[in-house]
Amino acid sequence: MTRTFTRSIALGLLLSLAAPVSAALTPAETKMAATVDAEYERTVGLLERLVNQNSGSMNLEGVEIVGRMMRAELEPLGFKVDWVPMAAAKRAGHLIATKKGKAGTKRLLLIAHLDTVFEKDSPFQTFKRLTKAGVDEAEGPGAGDDKGGMVTIVAALRAMKAAGTLKDANIEIHMTGDEEDSGDPIAIARADLIAAGKRSDAALDFEGLVREEGRDMGSIARRSSNSWVVTATGQSGHSSGIFSASAGDGAIFELTRIISRFRTELPEQNLTFNVGIITGGQEAALDGDGVRATAKGKTNIIPGIAIARGDFRTLSQDQTSRVRAKMAAIVKDHAPLTSATIAFDEGYPPMAPTAGNKAVLDRLNKVNADLGLPDMPVLDPLKRGAGDISFVASDVDGLAGLGPHSRGDHAPGETVDLLSIKTQAKRAAILISRLAREKRRIAD
Repeated sequence: MTRTFTRSIALGLLLSLAAPVSAALTPAETKMAATVDAEYERTVGLLERLVNQNSGSMNLEGVEIVGRMMRAELEPLGFKVDWVPMAAAKRAGHLIATKKGKAGTKRLLLIAHLDTVFEKDSPFQTFKRLTKAGVDEAEGPGAGDDKGGMVTIVAALRAMKAAGTLKDANIEIHMTGDEEDSGDPIAIARADLIAAGKRSDAALDFEGLVREEGRDMGSIARRSSNSWVVTATGQSGHSSGIFSASAGDGAIFELTRIISRFRTELPEQNLTFNVGIITGGQEAALDGDGVRATAKGKTNIIPGIAIARGDFRTLSQDQTSRVRAKMAAIVKDHAPLTSATIAFDEGYPPMAPTAGNKAVLDRLNKVNADLGLPDMPVLDPLKRGAGDISFVASDVDGLAGLGPHSRGDHAPGETVDLLSIKTQAKRAAILISRLAREKRRIAD
């Protein structure tokens, strides 16, 4: 055996050990992965165009323009695209794209959102690519949340089309125009999404990927987002009479009692709660949006009104109901000569960590194994905020976090890891293709 031949064998062995283990990929899946790589710059270019079009939730025209940009990407892939105006909810609207595939196979729901937290007057408006050795990132409003998620969907679908797996897939895409600041009433703003969940077999949410210590995590749960307002009232009068039988405790002490008991009596696993704004005095009020407060009073006047507004987040609907009942009971237990009420605003429901959701993650981890990627452990739901997938979570198994990884979300300097779009698009294309071949449990 020659030295050259020996070195060739050794080199081949080393290369085989270093290469990703992808022997379990089908030829079509290998084609999908190659297409994502080949179209990387095209994908980044789409992201740049989307980021440079402001689509703050209240920039209704901008949200609609981004919707048109996504229509231009999805229609050539065979989707029927509809724009659903949301004037009734005081928002721009939603983009809904559907593609019918093979009868009797699973119906998949893909979820993303067109809007960002950065409104039209934000100084943070331009895509900026940041490339250096081993790193390819981009800074811009919504670069990760969630324009990065939208381009991940497009990249995955293009790869499926190139590999021939898209034509038979039953897919419905919902890109909401108000995820960052949902329309009111929410029953109207999310009616179409909820209906889609009821007719789907699996839901995949393309908000951002979460990493812990450099490891990609799987999101099978998201907590709810609920808001509340407590209004306390009391007998107004001269402060010298405070706590007397004729004057009572006053509104601010009553509100303080309530908040203090919230702090000591509400805590339980997976629950967080917060007081975001508080006001009180002889006169007090919150503005129509509940984000600004006014008050008037004097140190020698017992306050007649006090108001607090906050939120609480839960992991299940049972927990939501239980916490609401406990809060209401605390509010009802009035101090002398005071009264108080609590009102709850309809918010985002929870996405509980079900066995069905875990099964979808298990399917994704099989994709990871076939791509030569590490397993994705289950993410602690305390580390993930509320999202649109929660509106369908009671009707369909799902998985969140299929968008790219980013940092600094919701703040100037939001930065997306562009290379993670490649990885996420490959995962999504293969997962969607595999799920789309499976038969429905309920016949069409």
